[in-house]
Amino acid sequence: MTDERTADANGIAATYDETETERILSFERDSGAGPSATAAIAQNVEGYAMLKVRPTADGDELERYYGFDMALDHVGELLGVPPHDLPVPEAAEDMGM
Repeated sequence: MTDERTADANGIAATYDETETERILSFERDSGAGPSATAAIAQNVEGYAMLKVRPTADGDELERYYGFDMALDHVGELLGVPPHDLPVPEAAEDMGM
């Protein structure tokens, strides 16, 4: 299923959500046999701060980036897929500075 807050492609599901303080783009790769891989990109709700890459939506920050493309590169590494294989929901397309 794909709408403005979700996208699914190449065995990866992406979900965009907002909390009181953050915009969060979460990814989950279905690995078939074995555990799934997850990663998330978070930004303050105002949308102007650096992007934080995490192993999960509520996990500890791994790295910060100014650009959305750089954050997607890191997420691709965490999930073991090329960054261009990551689906990005429409609501999250404007993340980054």
